[in-house]
Amino acid sequence: MRHILSLLLLCSALPLGAQQNLDSLKQVWGDSALPAEERLEALDEIIVHGQIQSYLDSMMHYAEQMIRFSQGNQAHFYFANGMLYKSFVLVSRGAIAEGKTLMDSSRRYSINHQDPWTKARATSLLGLVYAFTDSIEKALPLCLEAYEIMDSIADNKGLYETCINLGRVYSISGDIDNQINFTRKAYNYAEADDNLANRAQAYHSMADIFMLLEIEGQGDYYHEKALALSKKIGFIAEEMNIKGHLASMAYTDKEYDKALELLKDVEQWMGIQNSEVNQMNVHAKIIRTLTEKGDFQKAQIEIDFFNSNYTQTMLGGRFFMGIVELSEGIIAAARNNHREAVEKCKSALAHFERLGQFRQEQEACECIYTAYKAMGQSALALEYYEKNQEIETSLEDKKHIKNVQKFEFQKQMMADSLAKVEQDRALELAHQEDLRAQSRTKNIALGAGALFLLLAGGYYSRWRYVKNSQATLQKEKDRSDNLLLNILPEEIAEELKATGKANARDFDLVSILFTDFEDFTETSAKMDANQLVDEINYCFRGFDLIIEKYKIEKIKTIGDSYMAAGGLPVPFDDSVKNTVLAALELQDFIADRKTENLANGRNGFEMRVGIHTGPVVAGIVGVKKFQYDIWGDTVNTASRMESNGSINEVNISEATYNFIKADARFKFTKREDINVKGKGLMSMWFVSRAEG
Repeated sequence: MRHILSLLLLCSALPLGAQQNLDSLKQVWGDSALPAEERLEALDEIIVHGQIQSYLDSMMHYAEQMIRFSQGNQAHFYFANGMLYKSFVLVSRGAIAEGKTLMDSSRRYSINHQDPWTKARATSLLGLVYAFTDSIEKALPLCLEAYEIMDSIADNKGLYETCINLGRVYSISGDIDNQINFTRKAYNYAEADDNLANRAQAYHSMADIFMLLEIEGQGDYYHEKALALSKKIGFIAEEMNIKGHLASMAYTDKEYDKALELLKDVEQWMGIQNSEVNQMNVHAKIIRTLTEKGDFQKAQIEIDFFNSNYTQTMLGGRFFMGIVELSEGIIAAARNNHREAVEKCKSALAHFERLGQFRQEQEACECIYTAYKAMGQSALALEYYEKNQEIETSLEDKKHIKNVQKFEFQKQMMADSLAKVEQDRALELAHQEDLRAQSRTKNIALGAGALFLLLAGGYYSRWRYVKNSQATLQKEKDRSDNLLLNILPEEIAEELKATGKANARDFDLVSILFTDFEDFTETSAKMDANQLVDEINYCFRGFDLIIEKYKIEKIKTIGDSYMAAGGLPVPFDDSVKNTVLAALELQDFIADRKTENLANGRNGFEMRVGIHTGPVVAGIVGVKKFQYDIWGDTVNTASRMESNGSINEVNISEATYNFIKADARFKFTKREDINVKGKGLMSMWFVSRAEG
């Protein structure tokens, strides 16, 4: 239950100014003798105060006053900002379309009146709302545009706002690198400013990064700093936001009572707000926690309330509906209503797939698999078991990449820290130089020397800490490197670490191998779900060992099919021969396994194998589901070799045959030319080991 469910949307997504006494601000606003500009500036502070306290009614009231008053006084800056504040309230209350329209009006008005600051604010906020209500594709260009505007006018407060919003958008999209990059920038801007509300938000965002990268201790530290500062300045909305995140962490740790206690605090606060978006969020989280705790009776009461009050047309509704439907499916399964469990969890899965929420996809697949298994529908159970395994593989891939990102993030944070120490040291040394130049007395000289020694001692301690930390980071990096090599070829892994990406490459000579079990559906129908899954796992584990033995690269499994390639990512002379030898050993493995199974009264598989050799393109694909893959006509032709082969045989194309026909270790049987779909007549050979 991470970023979407944990986030209280738009919690102070607008920039927050330094706070003044509210009563004095209201006096200024109500004094008609004062200049309009001064009164509007006080009104702006009143609205920001309402935003920090999350008093939506107050914000709406004063925003409408700002719109009317500024329009009558031709105060274009405040007119555009009044519309922006009002749109913020509308979105928070679930009036998404109306809120977006007003945001866009504020944006266009500021453009017409050459007000880049307000244009950037409106553009950034509009982008953030699009990220939650429409698509990242629409959101990201707007948020980046806002950042570029603030950068062009060198406004640090505006840069903080646009960076924090970009971090949120990249978090939703799953782009961890950019989430880290912009969150760290926002943190640095907040640290350099005296705005305590922004600092509280920045500490919270940093805590999320540390938690995301699983850096122990630091996440708790920054959460505590954010919570303490929010309480100190009365930033109630952010305080509740942090409690929502802490509840998610307690849920992950299976501390359900603690999670519910935190959520009750948030729910109670929500009761005095008129923000349906956040109410929907909290109720979905309570339902999921009660379900995991096993308190189905209370969970059902919350579900009935949720279904009668909220719809997925609301902001973030698709995700929240998915959470609730998943809970309904789990409860139905616990009550042995497996058909309803399948229906609810499939609906939840559709929501999560659209949003790219892998952990929730996995939970939904597990629910469906368990229900089908209980119903005795083995083939359908296997389908969702395999889907679950695919997601698990994807999550493992992301975990390995995350370890690399963790190392780089810690290294950058340390560099920032060391740079700050150097900066402070330079300032202190300059200060000491001034003292020595101005002072002629022995006491001042001694005092300056003592201060310098104190500074030097502190700097040395910091330097020693940095050196020790670097050693720890190197160990973490070595561990991350080893993990990364488990999912990618070494050369690709090195390129990814060095550049953050791996470019696609052309290969002139690659042998593609496909396997497929004969009559898989019929054979699997004779096994129960556990037997079927165990048998598939046994076979593919054996395949992996054989492929590794012959230095062939496994590409992927597709259902009951297995795909591998010889000659990439580093070409070698014997790649064609090794691919054929691997194929023959795969057939021997399956034949031996079937004999063993039949001897023990179990069913076994028979298999076709096909190979074709030619050029391909290979590279990493996907953003959310990371994978090394290959493309080209060679791949399609290899698939045709498999589908037009025969059980217990290795069927090769003419191109593969021409590469190994002179090798005395092989025996070839020419087949009649076969009319292949999309290819026409093709020559093929069965290959086996030569006798003797």
